[in-house]
Amino acid sequence: QVQLVESGGGLVQPGGSLRLSCTPSRSIFSFDTMGWYRQAPGKERELVASITSRGSTNYADSVKGRFIISRDSAKNTVDLQMNSLKPEDTAVYYCHARESNWSGQYVYWGQGTQVTVSS
Repeated sequence: QVQLVESGGGLVQPGGSLRLSCTPSRSIFSFDTMGWYRQAPGKERELVASITSRGSTNYADSVKGRFIISRDSAKNTVDLQMNSLKPEDTAVYYCHARESNWSGQYVYWGQGTQVTVSS
């Protein structure tokens, strides 16, 4: 069973920065796509950013220019650098991984980490 472990959430003031990390139980390159979703109270879970095994990235319009998703092969992590944070970025952030093989498509989720942007 694949496990995704998130770290780096917390409380930050508006305009501040946070860095989230996701460590899977196997190589980050074994997945087709890895990324971050978030869910705010009363709202649906939404994609924040993703990166494919080839390194292609995708961002939600609301975070373009502020957030950067990257991979660290030495640490085996997928990281989300969040800059210029806004109160509306407050949510639980979930690491996500997807793989496809001969037996089907599989999706994995981390347990979530809280990010709170408040003064």
